[in-house]
Amino acid sequence: MNPRPTTAPAISTTSSTWRLGDRTVNRLGFGAMRLTGTAPFHHGVPRDRERSIGVLRRAVELGVNHIDTAAFYFSATRSANELINRALAPYPDELVISTKVWPGRDPSGAWWWASPEQLRGQVEENLRQLGRDHLDVVNLRVPPSRRTGSIGEHFGALAELRDAGLVRHLGVSHVTAEQLAEARAIAPVVCVQNPFGIGAPDEDRALLRRCGQLGIAFVPFFTIAGARHESGPAAEEHEEVRAVARAHGVSVAQVRLAWTLQQGPHVLAIPGTGDPDHLTENMASGALQLSADQLELLNSINPESN
Repeated sequence: MNPRPTTAPAISTTSSTWRLGDRTVNRLGFGAMRLTGTAPFHHGVPRDRERSIGVLRRAVELGVNHIDTAAFYFSATRSANELINRALAPYPDELVISTKVWPGRDPSGAWWWASPEQLRGQVEENLRQLGRDHLDVVNLRVPPSRRTGSIGEHFGALAELRDAGLVRHLGVSHVTAEQLAEARAIAPVVCVQNPFGIGAPDEDRALLRRCGQLGIAFVPFFTIAGARHESGPAAEEHEEVRAVARAHGVSVAQVRLAWTLQQGPHVLAIPGTGDPDHLTENMASGALQLSADQLELLNSINPESN
């Protein structure tokens, strides 16, 4: 049996929480994608397994009780779900693990998209890998080709799995406001997981506000990377972000995370890393409070320049 991580005082002083259905989580969580390698999925050099396990345990010690993962987060020799299982099982009662379905990858790394009937198999795959008998939160990750189409058939299939007890709560990912409304007409939605960060377009900001009005958690990804997405932060950065970072003596990544958390009490951050030093830096972002002037400066960044 794996030892349970010990509890230690969290570095973050942002102790505010939000509810995912009947579960309460700290607003600064952890994304598991980068645990599997120096680049996502089959690219890059696999990370040291024990180091990734140590990062997960340290994250929980620092106050993380919300981890985002997926069965398709794997590289040639690493699986995020397997690492989570090895590091944290038996799981602390307060830990909430969120995952995603609809996309899938075969052993070669090639992508495929599940039919509604295949979603049960994807849910069961996550259950096996994580060693659980139910999943706390499952997000329906909408493919780019369906950004303007109906998601009702797929979300309805997930709702049936929730009724069957395999899933506790449902969320949606990479959706429009119309798709969120469609999903809510079928079953309760506890979170929306969309790309979002400094320089986000007005429609994305509007969806964030709508989630707040509905009491739904908004869980942005690519918050640090911005438009650069999976490749991670590039050397280039907006001078406005650099100026705020210099004023506080912190990194630009910390500024981006602090800005994210200050977008509303319903906004959760899930920065991911396989580096223990970056983990400590990310967690410290919860203590960083940006002034009204600094928020206005960062909000003024043109989406097209991000």
